[in-house]
Amino acid sequence: MKSNIVVYRRLFLSAIALSVSIFAFITTASAEDKTFSKFVYDSNTVIHYRFPTHSNDLVIDRSEAATSEVFIVVLEPGEAPPLHKHDDTEQIFYLLEGTGVLTIGETGKTFPVRPGDVVRVPPTVFHKIEATGGKRVRYLAVDCFMGGRPQAEPTWDAHVRVLCEEQGWDYNQVVGKKGK
Repeated sequence: MKSNIVVYRRLFLSAIALSVSIFAFITTASAEDKTFSKFVYDSNTVIHYRFPTHSNDLVIDRSEAATSEVFIVVLEPGEAPPLHKHDDTEQIFYLLEGTGVLTIGETGKTFPVRPGDVVRVPPTVFHKIEATGGKRVRYLAVDCFMGGRPQAEPTWDAHVRVLCEEQGWDYNQVVGKKGK
């Protein structure tokens, strides 16, 4: 009789544990569905930003993810963004087309880059890529926010507004339309 009680108690506790796990899964899935309900993004449907030094085609806005954003950077021949750094972001670049030169650090160490290369830029490291091969350079850029989405600039557009103000660029000339 005592062994049956032990068995029933174990079954009861297992059923409670399973119920709690299922509830936690459903609650988490529901929260994720409400906050991050999109899982596939069409890179042919982007918002185009044309800066004086390069273009960014926004694929995934930082507001649609907990710790990242994705865009395609386009550099016309000879173009490069200014040497810059990100204190809160590690960046990963995947070269899609064209050849260029990656400059790293304030001393300007350079590395050639070509299609298929993956570049990692740690936080706080100065960097830029310049299109040097006489053709445009395109690369997929993934920003990884180590501390979560920046509260001061919770969207890519908010970041662009700050960047335009810092660089003296006209925001209305930079921001484009959806499409490609």
